[in-house]
Amino acid sequence: MGGILVGTCSWTDRALVGSGWYPAGRRDAEGRLRYYAERFPVVEVDASYYALPSERNSRLWVERTPDGFVFDVKAFSLLTGHPTRDAAVPGGLPADAGDPAVLDEVWARFRAGIEPLRAAGRLGSVLFQFPPWFRPGTRAEKFLEQCAVRTAGWPVAVEFRHPDWWRGERAEATCALLARYGLAAVAVDMAQTLPASLPPVTPVTSPRLSVVRFHGRSNAWGTGSKEDRFRHDYRREELQEWVPRVRALAERVGPDGQVHVLFNNCCGDSAVRAAGTMAHLLSAGTS
Repeated sequence: MGGILVGTCSWTDRALVGSGWYPAGRRDAEGRLRYYAERFPVVEVDASYYALPSERNSRLWVERTPDGFVFDVKAFSLLTGHPTRDAAVPGGLPADAGDPAVLDEVWARFRAGIEPLRAAGRLGSVLFQFPPWFRPGTRAEKFLEQCAVRTAGWPVAVEFRHPDWWRGERAEATCALLARYGLAAVAVDMAQTLPASLPPVTPVTSPRLSVVRFHGRSNAWGTGSKEDRFRHDYRREELQEWVPRVRALAERVGPDGQVHVLFNNCCGDSAVRAAGTMAHLLSAGTS
């Protein structure tokens, strides 16, 4: 059975910092990360979606966390086909993913930014979260192939936002596509009452990694403010539903693999509380 690591999708979220979860004396940048890493073995770096990661920060993160702690780094928006501000692109270049020179430079900066994590064995995964309009088809498959080439040697996880990837007979083809390139499929927990709801499938497409992301079960998904979209306090029973699924994923990735269970319901301290409960349920073997 592979290892199961439970954490959250940010340790710097403004709502978390303002919730009082970090005690007095541990609220500066170093103190927050050290405090978080004393309680969880994995965290997702969300800021790298909005701005390219820096080598300096990656080195500091390694220094401030214990051996075995890993970072799942979210891919920069331009690399996943999301709208990107020109100001977020280096060297005054336009945010134009269709320009090979721009794309090459952004990939180079992203690669350099996470290299200290990779070199230290702290890179848990690079998360490619694709937009809702990234739907199955030849063009999308070609894009995934290009990503696989660019990320050769990295642990990569893929989260689709268009539900057609995991519906009906298409799900088998999606598994085969990701497995072809060694990309780990991301399982999702979210509200199941919306047209854009992703089914709670748990495919394993990589022998070394599986990722589950808990987005909360708000019916405001895709609309409203961030707080509206992610506001959800997971009940113990809701988390118990996932315990056998997570343990089954750990069996399927094998003894050298890992399952990362990450909570993205980042409103106040909801995510850290849910992560703590899930870690307890999994360690107790509750099903």
